[in-house]
Amino acid sequence: MKLQKKYEIGQKIATREAYGDALAEFGADESIVVMDADLSKSTKTANFKKVYPERFINCGIAEGNMISVAAGLATTGKTVFASSFAMFAAGRAFEQVRNSVGYPHLNVKIGATHAGITVGEDGATHQCNEDISIMRTIPGMVVINPGDAVEARAAVYAAIHYDGPVYLRFGRLAVPVVNDEETFEFEIGKGMKLREGKDVTIVSTGICTAEAIKAAEELEKEGISAAIVNIHTIKPIDKEILAQAAKETGCIVTAEEYNVIGGLGSAVCEALAETCPVPVLRVGVNDCFGKSGKAAELIDEFGLSARFIVAKAKEAIALKK
Repeated sequence: MKLQKKYEIGQKIATREAYGDALAEFGADESIVVMDADLSKSTKTANFKKVYPERFINCGIAEGNMISVAAGLATTGKTVFASSFAMFAAGRAFEQVRNSVGYPHLNVKIGATHAGITVGEDGATHQCNEDISIMRTIPGMVVINPGDAVEARAAVYAAIHYDGPVYLRFGRLAVPVVNDEETFEFEIGKGMKLREGKDVTIVSTGICTAEAIKAAEELEKEGISAAIVNIHTIKPIDKEILAQAAKETGCIVTAEEYNVIGGLGSAVCEALAETCPVPVLRVGVNDCFGKSGKAAELIDEFGLSARFIVAKAKEAIALKK
């Protein structure tokens, strides 16, 4: 799937912004309904509301009810986007997502914004680093974690055309565009090789893809050749591209703005244990809660920046037999 060019490499824009823009851009289909739990300005679903107010529903601060209403609308043939902060969409509404959306495999798309530690000053109660684990355990749930505006826009388009439940994870922080829309193609369940390398493969997702690119450039200065594989779809994960990367470089480093338990790192370990076992080291939030602070500073505070990826890459290379 290829879309017309909209964003430029290096442009800084939050993935939640791209989410709201995409809803408005692709929302002409009258089967699409957008719902929000009284956070439309923050989740950017207000963009859709401005264009299609008759198909926008504010459910108030009642996330479980919102998901139940979304499920009901989906049974009538609607494609429903239900949005809130990740902590509420995945956490507070879990039972409704599981039983009312997942179990009957309904066409509900959960647009979860403000994920990860880059929520910043809102602190640990709002910095959701558990949602990927929760959502990927629900049978049949697709889990997508876009890394830039290009991926976010394409993910919304793909979700509209996918029949079944999808969890879409977006961030608050403005992050650089790393994908070139001239050549970019998005497919659910397919990873992308961003850089060739022979010594180590960095497997990244979300905003850590930009950090992975910086890390690979730093490693190159030291004579270390690092490949980069970008995984926007955590479930179903692309086992084929991961196995090929493991065979080519012999070791893997995963990088994500998420707990090292249950997210990309866990999914990669699970996949490679079955296909091509190699050393895998994980860069992510080290099984702890977040804290209040400036988003850019928290990325470094929690060990997610390029220098930590560089260090892990060297460790992984040393583990190769």
